[in-house]
Amino acid sequence: MASRQTLHDLPRLYSAAEVATALDCSEWWVKEQARRRRIPFIKSGSGYRFTKEHVQEIFNILEQRPQETSTQFPETGATRRRVRTQAGTPVVQLRARPPRRARNVA
Repeated sequence: MASRQTLHDLPRLYSAAEVATALDCSEWWVKEQARRRRIPFIKSGSGYRFTKEHVQEIFNILEQRPQETSTQFPETGATRRRVRTQAGTPVVQLRARPPRRARNVA
């Protein structure tokens, strides 16, 4: 005898709007990522749907972990820039241009 699943046995499905609220982003972004197959989803007749496991996996995909570095930064909060060059290529330091409003003041 085959067992019948009830509605209580089925996983809850979340809409793109609910996922967007949880991620603090737009509903369009969630739908676009699903359309481009960058995040897991279920495509139903009413659009993109997400299970609790899908949402957890999306959080894992978007998670940014700090990089472990052996160098300690100074306590002033300044960061050190690394310059990568090919052998023999001179390094050119770029300078920011002053804003136009600052140049037009007479």
